[in-house]
Amino acid sequence: MAEIDNKDLIEYLLRLGDSTLVLGQRLSEWCGHAPAIEEDIALTNTALDLIGQARQLLSYAGELEGSGRDEDALAFLRDELEFHNLTLTELDGGDFGRTVLRVLLFAAYQVVLWQALQRSTDARLAAIAEKSLKESRYHLRYGADWVVRLGDGTEESHRRMQAALEYLWSFTAELFDRDEVEARLAGVVPASDSLRSAWEGIVLPVLAEATLPVPIAAGCLSRGKYGIHSEALGPLLAQMQFLQRAYPGGNW
Repeated sequence: MAEIDNKDLIEYLLRLGDSTLVLGQRLSEWCGHAPAIEEDIALTNTALDLIGQARQLLSYAGELEGSGRDEDALAFLRDELEFHNLTLTELDGGDFGRTVLRVLLFAAYQVVLWQALQRSTDARLAAIAEKSLKESRYHLRYGADWVVRLGDGTEESHRRMQAALEYLWSFTAELFDRDEVEARLAGVVPASDSLRSAWEGIVLPVLAEATLPVPIAAGCLSRGKYGIHSEALGPLLAQMQFLQRAYPGGNW
């Protein structure tokens, strides 16, 4: 097997770590604002799980990079164009329905990804996947339950869930876009396009139970994991990074 270039693995780790970090930050915005205290706690716990995953992935990336940047430096001291998160994770949260639908779509992706990464030849990455899979399975159950309840609920909740699906669906194509980085990491990471079938096997039955028709695939492809972002990421990072940038090197 050809020797793996650390630059490729670092890039891949940043894609995963940035996606979990950014979505964790988005979900944390619901703290104190969810429609019921149980959902407030559930979304906040999901955010904490995702940020915990980000810590493991970014720490590993920083170690491989070898330039002294730890997980905090990678999270708080990089600019927008240096982030490689999926566009799906950075979009404005919208209402509660859009939030739980995004949890479903992303958690289903994570479940099939972590399952594949447990077979990685990189023992550290496989261990991260094994731990994270348990969390993502819970996120998936939570998101699926709410999508069905709202999609197959009242006329108004169904309308809003269908609108959320129409909005988010086009951004899911990016999850399965394979590039040269993944090709060079064959054996270490799965090809993104190989995950689509398993993801659809999870998501489509939930949408069917929720009586939500799947939208027609859009012709555009978002490219957040390649550093090309929507207008939503800049303000999110400004809020997330404010304290560290205002007081550099501060310790608690």
